[in-house]
Amino acid sequence: MAATGLHVLSAVGLRIGEKHKLSVGVVVALPRVSVSVTAFSSEQRSAKSFRDYLEAARDFIRPEENSPSRWFSPLESKARCDRAPLLLFLPGIDGNGLGLMRQHQKLGQMFDIWCLHIPPSNRTAFPDLVRMVETTVKSESQRSPGKPIYLVGESLGACIALAVAACNPHIDLVLILSNPATSFGNSSLQHLPPLLKVLPHQLDLVFPSVLSLIPGGPLKRMIAHWVRGLPENETAANIYQDLVTASTFTSILTDTFGRETLLWKLKLLDSASLFANAHLHLVQAQTLILSSGNDHILPSTCEGKRLRKKLPKCEVRSFKDNGHCLFLEDGIDLVSIIKATSFYRRGRYQDYISDFIPPTFSEFNKCYGVNRLLEVIMGPVFLSTTVDGKVVRGLGGIPSEGPVLLVGNHMLLASDKISLPGQFVHERNINLRPLVHPMMFTRMRDGLLPDVSGYDTLRMMGSVPISATHLHNLLSAKSHILLFPGGIREALHRKGEEYKLMWPEKPEFVRAAAKFGAKIVPFCGVGEDDFLKVVVDYNDQIKVPIVREVLKRVTAEGPEVRGSVEGEEGNQDFHMPGVIPKCPGRYYYYFGKEIETGEEELRDREKAKAVYAEVRKEVERCIEFVKQRREEDPYRPLLPRLHYHLKHGLLTQVPTFPF
Repeated sequence: MAATGLHVLSAVGLRIGEKHKLSVGVVVALPRVSVSVTAFSSEQRSAKSFRDYLEAARDFIRPEENSPSRWFSPLESKARCDRAPLLLFLPGIDGNGLGLMRQHQKLGQMFDIWCLHIPPSNRTAFPDLVRMVETTVKSESQRSPGKPIYLVGESLGACIALAVAACNPHIDLVLILSNPATSFGNSSLQHLPPLLKVLPHQLDLVFPSVLSLIPGGPLKRMIAHWVRGLPENETAANIYQDLVTASTFTSILTDTFGRETLLWKLKLLDSASLFANAHLHLVQAQTLILSSGNDHILPSTCEGKRLRKKLPKCEVRSFKDNGHCLFLEDGIDLVSIIKATSFYRRGRYQDYISDFIPPTFSEFNKCYGVNRLLEVIMGPVFLSTTVDGKVVRGLGGIPSEGPVLLVGNHMLLASDKISLPGQFVHERNINLRPLVHPMMFTRMRDGLLPDVSGYDTLRMMGSVPISATHLHNLLSAKSHILLFPGGIREALHRKGEEYKLMWPEKPEFVRAAAKFGAKIVPFCGVGEDDFLKVVVDYNDQIKVPIVREVLKRVTAEGPEVRGSVEGEEGNQDFHMPGVIPKCPGRYYYYFGKEIETGEEELRDREKAKAVYAEVRKEVERCIEFVKQRREEDPYRPLLPRLHYHLKHGLLTQVPTFPF
């Protein structure tokens, strides 16, 4: 087939294994070539291993002199979703462009992926590499002006991405940077060039051999197999495979980093770091920094913190046990990271409805794996009410078809968010969309509020920052929405305010629900008083002048949700109540009978107020019902529940009070 563009991959000159010839295709409006690779076929859904990467990387190393840099596509286009944005992968100093190989299959469901290949013999200067990427970015931006362009770069590639973003602040770019080489000036690598120049030629293999031992490579897997204590025959087989992998890795590094090539790469890193750092003040792009805590090549942890302060739209995620080649390591899922950090969008602005991609089975298990012990301790009981008024165990009474608005009370420290979204997925396969405080999505760069990374699980499961617009859009999409009208004021309540509703007077949500004919399901959460007791509340804290000033600063940092609401319901100050633990009891969630809404509530404000009062009264009734009936629950204390689990199994549902 014919190929167009400035940079063309040759099916003869570049191969991936003897059995995997590259097929060259035509790409319109971009200086790149479409390459269909059998090894990356969308029909092969099994995860790629590090050995797969090594086999492919070995065939990407070609002896041609000064071969040009070029783009290639690792996947067939048919796997992409509608309006998929372009993702350009910019490699590190290895230059082979295969650094995302273990991520290709999942990324291909969300992005149009193109990878940059820089042959080892290539001597293109850093400004020319930037211009090459910039040409592609400008071309794609003109062709699809409404879509963002993702630049995913590691080490050197991260510097290229920053340079392109600095030179093109008007283009909508999203940067995802793994261990950026902007820290080159503070790394030990800068001292290597003088040493390499005086090193005898007989020692040329020393540096690649040392690189192969860097944590995060084959050595990490080898040590893991030894530590796991597998059976002798399995251990021997794994160690043998690891030794072969390590040997192959060293061989590839040797072919990639000859003396002259390595000196050139280090010079390239130096110029890239200087240029990127000098232009950081011009970068306006949304940026996500991924920092490895066990990076022995670059001081990535400190660099992530520095860039967080330098870049205006920057978030950082740290991986303390991972090495420099983050995307090639076990347990790293770039798609999950993008989803959990709310960095996926297909338009100029993020649409929390159309851009939301529900968690996969493995992502769901990973999100709630850390909560399983809490689930056992809490022993949550879920009750719901059917259309005919019958109370049943579980969520069978919740309407299957949306839009459905679940309205209830907030328990202390918003502990209700631990169980509810997961239970809806597990029992009903319903992706619940909780409306949460915007502070879980944005914060000041140097503020006192907690880092938003602590809320990644909630965002992964579909949480949306609360606003009238988002509520409207969720109802329009016929979603199942979780709403707590009491907000932070209820979640951070004072002493003696357990289960007291602190809702605003205006029926904020009823008329919105009525516009779409949504069903409102009142519910309650009960059980916080069996786990925690507030001993120092907001009223106690503001009596101390220093603490009062700190609370004012913290509140000023957070986005305002109800600035127009007068009274205590609008006064949602941030603070952390002082609590002491109690002997664990049990959590209960009771969903009352659904309330229909329609045109009448939309036209008549008095009717809307009546429905609002009905919802509130039903929530209070549910609270009183559970508080009374839980006294009859023999498994309310933790020890009887643990004994039941030991006898019948950990996954067995523990009985509760009769209903």
